[in-house]
Amino acid sequence: MFRIGGARIAKAGARTFGTKAQPPSRLRNAVWATSGIVIGGLGYLYLTDASAGFHKYVSTPLMRQLDAEQAHQLAISSMKRGVCPVDRSTDDSVLEIELWGKSVTNPIGVAAGFDKNGEAIDALFGLGFGSVEIGSITPEAQEGNARPRIFRVEDSDAVINRMGLPNCGVVSAGERLRSRFWRLLASQSKQQGESVATLSSSVNRSAVAGRLLGVNVGKCKSSGDDSFDDYVTGLQQLGPYADYVVINVSCPNVTNMKANGNVEVLERTVEAVMKARNKMSGEYRPPVVLKIGPDNDLQQLRVIAQVAMDYRVDGIIATNTTRQRPGVIGVKEEGGLSGAPLKDMALATTREMYRLTQGKMAIIGCGGIRTAEDALAFAKAGASCVQVYSSMTMDGPGKAREIKDGVVRLLKGRKWADVVGEDARRK
Repeated sequence: MFRIGGARIAKAGARTFGTKAQPPSRLRNAVWATSGIVIGGLGYLYLTDASAGFHKYVSTPLMRQLDAEQAHQLAISSMKRGVCPVDRSTDDSVLEIELWGKSVTNPIGVAAGFDKNGEAIDALFGLGFGSVEIGSITPEAQEGNARPRIFRVEDSDAVINRMGLPNCGVVSAGERLRSRFWRLLASQSKQQGESVATLSSSVNRSAVAGRLLGVNVGKCKSSGDDSFDDYVTGLQQLGPYADYVVINVSCPNVTNMKANGNVEVLERTVEAVMKARNKMSGEYRPPVVLKIGPDNDLQQLRVIAQVAMDYRVDGIIATNTTRQRPGVIGVKEEGGLSGAPLKDMALATTREMYRLTQGKMAIIGCGGIRTAEDALAFAKAGASCVQVYSSMTMDGPGKAREIKDGVVRLLKGRKWADVVGEDARRK
């Protein structure tokens, strides 16, 4: 009995010992679970941060192993589904600018051509851009030129494209912009307790505070060389949902933009567009911006500036891509060149247009901007704000934040607005 009892006692002791071991086991499991959640959460925050090194050194180089257009399509497809990192930092107040009476938290925008159909607007704003420009959009949907039509020039940090303005057309784009605008306003109405009607008369057309949405409109491939009706149609159909409308008269990948080199056609085009803008119904009439190329000589720039001022155009984008090949050797592909080799041409055009318009018109610098130093050089040359595209595809989704942080350091307490046109004032 004793042995049996002893055995029973021993078993009981074993059970007692096992019971005492359970709390540490549960604690250990809880620690592991908590650690897993914390590590997973930190990993999520890291991978969804646009500035994370993973995107610059891993995901973007992997994307560049794909065909250039396939990589572009994958990026847009992911972004419109929300599979995209974000910029979680707040813009420094020294970056704030005012364009056409609207406050913008920073002067770094994304140029037209990346989001041709307006499918990834909110994802791009989420990357920290102060402005997003979609398009070019033509009255009718069109496929553009034959593939392949985008080519990386790796050793020159450049891209050559001959896309030919492929896009979904103004009807599809207009429906998308309209739906997005009213959907965001309805959400804001619930949050703020204001009516949609009240909000619609006070918010930016981007429907995002401190951000601007630009719409770039172009000509159909089938339109006449000297026609301007396509620009008017684009303005009328898409203008109500744009903070500014860009008249693209300088695309080097289409053959029917006679306004790019013919003064009379340019003047008729600008006159028609501005008349149409001024006749738009309702209280809202979007600013009109002219996008010019980098290949104009000084006399041509003088004429463009004079036309823009005579018809009270609201701004100029300097510049589009170029057919020239500055600093690019051994590349035979046709199309417009963008990226680092374009910078000097675009910067020189920005400086001249600021001087010729006497600083009275917003100049948007675009072409070869990759660093904070580049952006600030454009500001000093006269750019109210700047746009990037190629450098984002090369360096990843943290490009806006990288440039913004760098500009803040370079400004050393000054404001971006204070240095705009500084080069001209020194002379």
